[in-house]
Amino acid sequence: MTLADTAYDSLRRDIMRGHLPPGQPLRLEALRARYDMGFSPLREALNRLQSERLVVSASMKGFIVAPLSLPEMWEAIEARVLVETEALRLSILRGDDAWEAGVVAALHALGLAAARGEPETLEARHAEFHLSLIVACGSGWLLDFARKLSAATERYRAPVLAGDTAPRDVQGEHAALAEAALARRAEEAPALLAAHYRRTGERIAARMAA
Repeated sequence: MTLADTAYDSLRRDIMRGHLPPGQPLRLEALRARYDMGFSPLREALNRLQSERLVVSASMKGFIVAPLSLPEMWEAIEARVLVETEALRLSILRGDDAWEAGVVAALHALGLAAARGEPETLEARHAEFHLSLIVACGSGWLLDFARKLSAATERYRAPVLAGDTAPRDVQGEHAALAEAALARRAEEAPALLAAHYRRTGERIAARMAA
């Protein structure tokens, strides 16, 4: 892993977790002190994050963390639905025993993390579960788009829904989704996935409007 990769991973993680909040300036001097890295890897990391729309260039300010925007969020969610429902259909058609085992293991690990209430572990297991569903699609392009769109939408979910106490059986939704996928129900599973993402979007929109 290069220094630029390390800088990218560190910045991306802090943006996704809300440690670098939307709209915050990303001045190189401050970033160098925060991450103990030189300007060159930090610049490269910022350019990569800009290509993923996690960072934007603002007039007279340089780079800033991309602001939150409901229209932008819904655009990203609908794009994610398009990409991941197709990837899920392909995984259902092409997935083998190893794919099925991966889905089962990822769902179990997600359930354990949810029960233990460890936010950082839970975020990682959540991402791993959703990836496990589509990883057998056979398309590197779809997986790459899915990864970028996941970041674009998850950066809203983690900070905005932190502390949300409204009732929702998210783990039940995950279990139903896994069951439909493993039963090779190629119409039901993508529909459940789309509903899952849109339901999250509705919760985020309600919290942002409150």
